[in-house]
Amino acid sequence: MTSLKPYLIRSIYEWIIDNSLTPHLLVDAENTSAILPTDFIEDGKIILNIRPEAIQGLSLGNEEIEFNARFSGKPMHIVTPVAAVLAIYAKENGKGMIFDPEDNEDDEPPPPEKKPPAKPNLRIVK
Repeated sequence: MTSLKPYLIRSIYEWIIDNSLTPHLLVDAENTSAILPTDFIEDGKIILNIRPEAIQGLSLGNEEIEFNARFSGKPMHIVTPVAAVLAIYAKENGKGMIFDPEDNEDDEPPPPEKKPPAKPNLRIVK
């Protein structure tokens, strides 16, 4: 089963844009797969402004979020795994969603317990 998180991120992003607000992502910058501007990381986290006017080439994928942006005038390609996203919210009013960092939604649910096959129950019918 696929994770619900990327779908929630995309839908909240659309809602924020439709209401002419500024979408921000709070990202766990300690995730080793993330490519982020290290100068802007505070307490192991970074806030990314993903307003269409501030970035280019936004891709809100199921596994990664990617876009191009400028930080202190320097162009940079940003990549963050969806698993590293801690929140998406509107800058102006704080409405959005916070994701539990402890939740590992990428894990498959445990398989159902397999019971040993039952012995066949056959009866003679006359």
